[in-house]
Amino acid sequence: MTGLPREQVQRHLQVDAGLAGRRLDQALAALMPEFSRSRLQQWIDSGQVLVDDSPRRSRDKVWGGELIRVQAELEAQGDCLAQAIALDLVYEDDHLLVVDKPAGLVVHPAAGNPDGTLQNALLHHEPALAAIPRAGIVHRLDKDTSGLLVVAKTLEAHSALVGQLQARAVHREYRALVQGGLVAGGSLDAPIGRHPTNRIKMAVVRNGREAVTHYRVLESFAGHTLLSVELETGRTHQIRVHMAHIRHSLVGDPVYGGRPRPPQGCSPQLRAALQQFPRQALHAIRLGLIHPESGEPMAWEVPMARDLDALLGLFRQEAGHADSHP
Repeated sequence: MTGLPREQVQRHLQVDAGLAGRRLDQALAALMPEFSRSRLQQWIDSGQVLVDDSPRRSRDKVWGGELIRVQAELEAQGDCLAQAIALDLVYEDDHLLVVDKPAGLVVHPAAGNPDGTLQNALLHHEPALAAIPRAGIVHRLDKDTSGLLVVAKTLEAHSALVGQLQARAVHREYRALVQGGLVAGGSLDAPIGRHPTNRIKMAVVRNGREAVTHYRVLESFAGHTLLSVELETGRTHQIRVHMAHIRHSLVGDPVYGGRPRPPQGCSPQLRAALQQFPRQALHAIRLGLIHPESGEPMAWEVPMARDLDALLGLFRQEAGHADSHP
């Protein structure tokens, strides 16, 4: 991109105890998830990141309590190509857009997914997003989680939305179909970090980062429960890890869920649907925030994802209350 103004990114951050022992670039990526790790490494290597007022290397460790000062120049990055990938836009104005992401779409390029992502699609939809960190993506959904996601279209909107997320002012509500019977809702306040032995998984660990999840029961089925889940924090795999932690893992979760458990005596159709459900049964159904320009509260809701709605329909048919769902 040419002709786009270069903007300054200025942040003052403190390393929390949950990041002790991590590389500087890893810790900074956790503290500033809206920027790619490669971009953060470039800033560190060029001296635009100071730790306790001194330059450091990306591989240097942090131990908690350090003060990080970022004063960096933000310019368009050409490592993510625009691609003509269909977007289901729920809302768009000059400052932000809201997408209903389908299951199977990766949010941004990473190892194993160099392109074909939401970020590639956004750059095709609006080329000026190349000047915004991660093409304006300020929060993520896992590849196989469907539903609502907000994207900033300006640096001002980006800063405001990141601030709202950090202040826990963004309302995110999900539908989750979990294994086992839950009779009441509750809250989970259990820190999440990298699994101690399996590095591709997250887990509830004593020295992890604070993670708070609230849930309530919407419908009960044989051996399964449909939950409304709200996030107070936004850790990687948070809902999946927390529900597995209380032994009510999400249906279809290939990492945290274990084998499907069809109810005894259920129909062949329901049994097959549970055994073949291709992803974690998680859908971001509602999103609420303060508009970064007008200051007005805004909220969006989308229908249940079709595959999850069809599975719930079989459960309701089995239970004889097909018309009782919310």
